[in-house]
Amino acid sequence: MVKLSVNINKIATLRNSRGGNVPDVLQLAADVQKFGAHGVTVHPRPDERHIRYSDARNLAPIVHTEYNIEGNPVKKFIDLVLEVKPTQVTLVPDADDAITSNAGWDTLKHRQFLQEVIAEFKRNGIRTSIFVDPVAAMVEGAKETGTDRIELYTEAYAHQYNLGNLQGIAPYAEAARVAGSLELGINAGHDLSLDNIKYFKDNIPGLLEVSIGHALIAESIYLGLENVVNMYLQRLK
Repeated sequence: MVKLSVNINKIATLRNSRGGNVPDVLQLAADVQKFGAHGVTVHPRPDERHIRYSDARNLAPIVHTEYNIEGNPVKKFIDLVLEVKPTQVTLVPDADDAITSNAGWDTLKHRQFLQEVIAEFKRNGIRTSIFVDPVAAMVEGAKETGTDRIELYTEAYAHQYNLGNLQGIAPYAEAARVAGSLELGINAGHDLSLDNIKYFKDNIPGLLEVSIGHALIAESIYLGLENVVNMYLQRLK
């Protein structure tokens, strides 16, 4: 079964909009695991506009499944990951002012930098994944960084699926085949939803894990959190 990691950034956004601690991100993390999710993802940004660095620390004893921390590997982020020691760190090249992640790494241009960062995480027993576009050269470049996995950036797939273009899956399937041939693990995330997740899962060989936040939380407003988590789990079987 493909694993489901629930990104809880949007819960922190809602909390921060009013101050206080409602909704409680720690309780939400405990609940999604109780409902069957295989992991919890957070993506702290330098301005801490949603998940705070303190949240990432406080979640460590709460997440008993897989704990995935995403972010741009600036020094503050690297120090956080080495302190918390999550199951997995996912490196994302987002700018400080990015609303959300919007591109994968150029693994050729940034190979040496990624090699150094990844080596440090792996010395500390942390599984590594890097965010990449579905381009064979970028997947091949990822192999040279020493990463354990890649995370396919799926916004373009989701957009094409919504337009009815099922061939939008093709570059992702090819990237997955390249990754498999290089013995890289495959994760995926960004704009995946109840509507498009099953088709993606059925057509991506070797898919191990998906990280879903915005759509899952939005769908839960209408359908309920426990119900939505289980709907994803059914689609990922």
